Amino acid sequence: MTMVSNPISPQQAGTLAGLLQQRVQRSPDEVAYRYWHEDSECWRDLSWAAVGAAVGRWQAALAREGLQPGERVALMLKNGPEWVMFDQAALANGLVVVPLYTQDRAENVAYILQNAGVRLLLIGEQEHYDCLQPVWQQLDGLQRIVSLEPVDTAGREEARLVSAGAWLPDQGELKPQAGDAHALATIVYTSGTTGRPKGVMLSHHNILWNAFQSLKRVHVEPDELFLSFLPLSHTLERTAGYYLPMMAGSTVAYNRSIALLADDLLAVRPTVLISVPRIFERVYNKIHAGLAAKPPLAQRLFRLAVDTGWQRFEHGQGRAAWSPRLLLWPLLKKLVADQVLARLGGRLRLAVVGGAPLPLEVARLFIGLGLPMIQGYGLTETSPVISVNPLENNDPRSVGCLLEGIEARIGEQEELLVRGPGVMLGYWGDETATRAIIDGDGWLHTGDKARLDNGQLYITGRLKEIIVMANGEKVPPADMEMAICMDPLFEQAMVVGDNRPFLAALLVLAPEPWRRLARELGLDPDDPEACRSSRAREVVLERVARRISSFPGYANIRRVYCQLQPWTIEDGLITPTLKLKRGEIQARFETEIESLYRER
Repeated sequence: MTMVSNPISPQQAGTLAGLLQQRVQRSPDEVAYRYWHEDSECWRDLSWAAVGAAVGRWQAALAREGLQPGERVALMLKNGPEWVMFDQAALANGLVVVPLYTQDRAENVAYILQNAGVRLLLIGEQEHYDCLQPVWQQLDGLQRIVSLEPVDTAGREEARLVSAGAWLPDQGELKPQAGDAHALATIVYTSGTTGRPKGVMLSHHNILWNAFQSLKRVHVEPDELFLSFLPLSHTLERTAGYYLPMMAGSTVAYNRSIALLADDLLAVRPTVLISVPRIFERVYNKIHAGLAAKPPLAQRLFRLAVDTGWQRFEHGQGRAAWSPRLLLWPLLKKLVADQVLARLGGRLRLAVVGGAPLPLEVARLFIGLGLPMIQGYGLTETSPVISVNPLENNDPRSVGCLLEGIEARIGEQEELLVRGPGVMLGYWGDETATRAIIDGDGWLHTGDKARLDNGQLYITGRLKEIIVMANGEKVPPADMEMAICMDPLFEQAMVVGDNRPFLAALLVLAPEPWRRLARELGLDPDDPEACRSSRAREVVLERVARRISSFPGYANIRRVYCQLQPWTIEDGLITPTLKLKRGEIQARFETEIESLYRER
């Protein structure tokens, strides 16, 4: 594919801090970032030159703390220019950056800060300060805590705490620093779906190489406008939604919050989105819920538009013959597709999806409506991208072709093994865990089952997430859960059945679809027990059965436990990247699970 114009290569950047310095020199007056200014209630732009000057102030403030190269600093901020400024300043001073999720539990945050030996922490607001109060006594390793906004300490004396306004000097200069490209740049703690999170050590070169190879695969121009809404502490967003646009010279706008994502899509009108599948699954479910209330003719027209658009896509990819039906596309595009895509801003040229499997029917709907959607695959331990579909050879059933320079082979139990310049330096302070995942020949064992077919990579399951039933049959719960959640009624699902005679499921019902169903059944939608009534359970089992009908007969779900309260990051049941913490959920609902297997 033609390379993006005016990119900055890893060799030219040298380090992640050098990447910004190069961009400031090349494009000083171009717009780097767009953000919502609360006081003036409007969107504002920052040029690359302005970002560079601000980073200089952060550099000077960090230098006054006396921190030495290699020491760790952490940030607990929502996405915004300040995230980038602090990150770049710390990297330029030779410090190691530890990103934290703003919604993580206090115990996890304390563990990470202690484990990494963090000396300075940047927080954003009162909520972040309050979150740390239960573990404040465990944070004695911190010499300084900086808050972007002033916080109320409720009268407590906090000598280490200072507001950024008082801490930052009035002036500063972006100072180039010679650095080692292969030195440690960041420690990214994995989401921890099982056990304590591990600190993934990534070098400057790991990330620069990964961003550059991804840029070669996915054509991004300087005039692109990204909308950033995945947390920057998520490695996919950090590499592909921060460093990659900086390489390309593109502009990044920052979403105000997930709750305002729909509004921001309309206001910002981005051309590129980096997303996890769950976001598009929710939009998919809303579309279908709305469609169910429309007249039959409108429903048929919508299905015709999606089917025709998908056939057009498959024909363009060389996988389907031309059909006279394609002549209808211009009309269907105007009547249906453009109306739907207008809700996403109307200018999207590319949606990159990763972090979890993308259901084919979700991809089929959006691609059928004309949104170029490509799926990729990666791990935090690989900086993170391993493979991604190019637009000109896009197979939504796969996770694409390996990035140039990555080797892959299929090992025992069909496990995917990879090797290449993006593979991490190791786990922070844990040689045993490092040796367990990277063998003596440098192959990283992903833990994912996969197959390679004509250069395309297909992920077929997760080794550690297989349910082995009492009869020895093996079931992939994640695939079943994904299928179940394609029904708008189900917001979250977890399948259980290890060493059991049959499968059961814990289900969280989506509020609006549940209210409609409850009224149909003559139940009180506000009664938490109503969703567990025999009438509701019978309908739920029928709907689950329809969603998993393509699975083998032994993968039949015979019992369900329904609830209305969603599983959240705050209650420790899902990770900040919205993945289920299976062990935590099973422990929390042990009584309910046991009752499902005692039923007659």
